[in-house]
Amino acid sequence: MRCYFHLVSDHDQILDDEGVEVSDLESARAQALMAVSELQHELGGIVDDWSGWHLRILSSEGRLLYSFPILKSPHSST
Repeated sequence: MRCYFHLVSDHDQILDDEGVEVSDLESARAQALMAVSELQHELGGIVDDWSGWHLRILSSEGRLLYSFPILKSPHSST
């Protein structure tokens, strides 16, 4: 199944228009957690406060499959 990972907050959103092919929802969650960790590492000095941001996993039909808050980056200095 194809899943899309959208980063959303009250004021902004970053939409995934490509998606990822996964075997099941558990694989989609694992992919999402890995992507968030990589993003936080890449943007460590730029974005320190992820409060208010969520990652939403959607099906190719647009149905919300899973959502979780993005927590403060483990790479931040505070």
